[in-house]
Amino acid sequence: MRKQGLIPGVLYGRSKPHAICVPERELRHVLTTSAGLHAILDVILEGQKSTHPSVLKEYQLDPIRGKLTHIDLQEVRLDQPIQASVTVNLVGEPAGVKEGGVLSQVSREVNVEALPMEIPEHLDVDVSGMQMGDTLRLTELEVPGNVKLLDDPETTVLATVTMPTRVEEPEEALEEGEEAELEGVPAEERPEGAAEGEAGTAADAGSGESGEPGTAEG
Repeated sequence: MRKQGLIPGVLYGRSKPHAICVPERELRHVLTTSAGLHAILDVILEGQKSTHPSVLKEYQLDPIRGKLTHIDLQEVRLDQPIQASVTVNLVGEPAGVKEGGVLSQVSREVNVEALPMEIPEHLDVDVSGMQMGDTLRLTELEVPGNVKLLDDPETTVLATVTMPTRVEEPEEALEEGEEAELEGVPAEERPEGAAEGEAGTAADAGSGESGEPGTAEG
């Protein structure tokens, strides 16, 4: 079926599920309209004349080619609200970012409830007024009056602006405790800096044991 350009799937209706297949080209065309993944699909089963309004419930993609390999559709009633996940887009550049801060989007999707034809493709939120250290919560997200937010508005964080994290490079010189740990370790097994440092110390000590350089006893 996939070689013929068809995508297998399942339509979950009000009674029992139905095995279906749809042309990939037509499905992609519908899902790339302004409604996106929340488009209402009019499904007509073979041998029937009635239309089954449905929404995309789940889908599977080929991990290499990125093509649709399987879909699950859920039949809906246009006069009854449904629940869906909607993408949140951050709009604008926060004032705190201009001062050197970092904008992090914590929640990329929110759960909403609305009539099937009124589910928004995405929700936009203006972040240009965020200062350094600000936290944007779901309470500040404006949605159409016919859309109900299902997530906790106080605990759901959409975005934050924080100071950039500093990464300190480790010092190359050996600390005093590390030098003590190297005592008794052969020079060839020690770190390069430690071996060179101790070799120089030994040479200095040897030059002082025999008195003045260039002289010999007896």
